[in-house]
Amino acid sequence: MPRAALLSINARVAGTKPASWEDQSLVQLWGPRFNVYVVARRDLAVFSLGTLPDDAKGMRRAEDLAARLQSVLGGARMRHEEAGDALGLHNANLLRYAAGTGTVLIRWEGAKQATVWTVPPPETSPRDARLELARRYLHIYGPTTPEAFGRWSGIGPRSAVAAFDVLAKSLMPTRTPVGDAWILASDETIMRAAPGPAAQARFLPSGDAFFLLHGTDRELLVPDSARRPQLWTSRVWPGAVLVDGEISATWRRTGTTVTVQPWDRISSAAREAVEAEAAALPLPAVRRPIVVRWEE
Repeated sequence: MPRAALLSINARVAGTKPASWEDQSLVQLWGPRFNVYVVARRDLAVFSLGTLPDDAKGMRRAEDLAARLQSVLGGARMRHEEAGDALGLHNANLLRYAAGTGTVLIRWEGAKQATVWTVPPPETSPRDARLELARRYLHIYGPTTPEAFGRWSGIGPRSAVAAFDVLAKSLMPTRTPVGDAWILASDETIMRAAPGPAAQARFLPSGDAFFLLHGTDRELLVPDSARRPQLWTSRVWPGAVLVDGEISATWRRTGTTVTVQPWDRISSAAREAVEAEAAALPLPAVRRPIVVRWEE
């Protein structure tokens, strides 16, 4: 969602403003697993063509939908349900299948319908986009496995294994507490380096890439089995609060109140840092100061 994208940017980029997610250098699309992503405009092919189905039937469906959508829109923009009706679709969400062609962009603010329009096809090939998507995944989520990549991207285990096979010469095997995995060989130095200085406090939104993990991968980030269900709940996940680079609490917001649930005792200095970070969140349409409520 746009607010989540905004807070993910804010956790990493100084000077983030409420409208930063709308910057011209960024685009919004239905990306991996048809979820809404905000990505760099130059990376559109990676997060769209990289997920295009390998099978002929899936590819034809995506390309046919994209072509029909372009014909209906004729260069205009339209609410996605209206576009679905114009195409005779029984469910407008089927338009998401066209996103894998790299020709469909959207604007969705999290509440109303998404607006859709088409753009020229990327010059990158689906194969190259898939391999670059796998490299990005390895760089951010490694050590990892092709099966985990297949689940995150939605391309399935067979296609994910095929991508890792092509990249084999640029990969390095690793051993982790939860099993064997892979990293990019070019990331070895980063992996072996001592941790650098971390911010005193950061708020990560629900679904942030830092903890968008599944299965045993979650054990690497949160070894305490009693804590994992508090972060990865059965419903909408809470956000995560980093204190000195480690997940130390979860958070949710209602209006101008941010409720923080610490996992362990947090020092007075850390609490002050968390409250200051909350007060500085670049939330749109918030007219009053943010108040932190500690829920012990």
